[in-house]
Amino acid sequence: MAQSFTKVLVSAARAGARASRRYEATQRREESARLRYEKASHSQFLKIEKENLKIAKQEYLESRLTEVEELTNEDREKFTYLNSETINEALKINNALNFETLKPQYLPPSENLPSELLVFPSEPSELSFLENHRKMPFWGYFFVPVKQRWLDNVEKSKSDYQMAVLQWKMDIKEKEGIIERYKLNLKEERRKYELEFINKCREVEDFKHIYFLGDEEAISAYTGIILEKSNYLVDWDRDFKIAYNKDSNELLVDFKLPTIEIIPSILEYRYIKTKDIIEEKYRKKIDIDRCYKNLITSIAIRTIHEILESDLSNAIAVVIFNGYVETINKTNGNAISPTLLSISVTKREFEQINLSRIEPINCVKGLSAKISSSPSEFIPIKPIKEFSMVDKRYVPEEDILSSLDHQPNLMELNPYEFENLVTNLFSRMGLDTKQTRSSKDGGIDAVAFDLRPILGGKIVIQAKRYKNIVGVSAVRDLYGTMLNEGATKGLLVTTSWYGPDAYEFSKNKPIELIDGSGLLYLLHEAGIEAKIIMPLEL
Repeated sequence: MAQSFTKVLVSAARAGARASRRYEATQRREESARLRYEKASHSQFLKIEKENLKIAKQEYLESRLTEVEELTNEDREKFTYLNSETINEALKINNALNFETLKPQYLPPSENLPSELLVFPSEPSELSFLENHRKMPFWGYFFVPVKQRWLDNVEKSKSDYQMAVLQWKMDIKEKEGIIERYKLNLKEERRKYELEFINKCREVEDFKHIYFLGDEEAISAYTGIILEKSNYLVDWDRDFKIAYNKDSNELLVDFKLPTIEIIPSILEYRYIKTKDIIEEKYRKKIDIDRCYKNLITSIAIRTIHEILESDLSNAIAVVIFNGYVETINKTNGNAISPTLLSISVTKREFEQINLSRIEPINCVKGLSAKISSSPSEFIPIKPIKEFSMVDKRYVPEEDILSSLDHQPNLMELNPYEFENLVTNLFSRMGLDTKQTRSSKDGGIDAVAFDLRPILGGKIVIQAKRYKNIVGVSAVRDLYGTMLNEGATKGLLVTTSWYGPDAYEFSKNKPIELIDGSGLLYLLHEAGIEAKIIMPLEL
């Protein structure tokens, strides 16, 4: 028995040991499997992480390369536009002004009443006031006080209802009054709007009328609108002044040009992968200077084109363009406004140019323009004609009468006195000037000598106290006299003005034409106050 029990215990112990071993083996297998899984998962994670990092690096590289490409393309496109496309941009549109676009759009005030103004209070309902007193309480049949209270409440509710109806009628009347006043206000606003609209339209029509009549201020204002409408793909702080002389059909514009900083200085952007930086490769200075010269000459040609193409009244025969910049003198820090470009061209001459096929710099040179020897360094030139020289010459009658004793009327001088005045003018300007004898001048009124070495020389001067236009024959005569006298320059001075033919003939010749407004300007600068009042024609 004891032996049998011992066998059972031994058998049970062995079975337990085997079970324990199997359990431990299972645990080891599971642990091993878990470790293999974790290892595989970690390996997969590292692989994915590595792949994501690779993708992220590639995406970052591509983004930097894209950034570099966009920066390069942006500057390249801007450079190309500034260098060669500003004129073609203007050729694609009609620059003439449609006067109807100046009129305001007809948008009268709405006649509709606000929705909240149309909401009226509801009429009181008697039933709603008597809702709680429809039936006498049951106890009212047995107790008189209960019945009386009920009757009193009914009476009070009816009274409240009557008061509510009265208040409702007052509210309705007040609302109707508000609506009526609102309608009157709308009517008054519409009347004012209609009047203002008609006046603005009339102003445009009046402006159109005087523009086609050739009014000087209207021509200048119209041209200003045209230039304001001109849109450049790359813009700058543009500004301009315009003066128009009806007598000579001459329009002058002082136009603010961009400085050279508008030209992109970067030729190319490069991404350096090892340093994770973007490097800039700069353009050659000669390319920037050339582009800037192309730009300012293109702006001048484009502006003249816009002015002449939009000349609906055919009032402009000559355009003078003075292009200047506003910058800082780097030697002293002072603000300066040097003129870099000056062109004088007749309408007839300009219309012969095929603007779609020109080279701007050569075109400007062909127009005998004055252009700075180095625009990028803001080296100035003397304008062909100053803005002040195209201002109106005639003094209003009331001003004339008040200053007759102080300002001589040049038209009242005799020929000798006028020639003497012109001689004095150029003497004050620093020339060694001699007036000739009228009988032996050979067409010369004065001879002046510019005593500067190299640049100086003999100058012949003719003074014409005219009231009508000076034709090309007078300029031809002056040129012939210059050749005969061996003069280096000729000056033709008049109290009136010159025609387009005179300006065309004087191009590329050492001849300077000074009209009445220019003469008054030069006299004023020399300290001589005068005026020009043309005699009335009977």
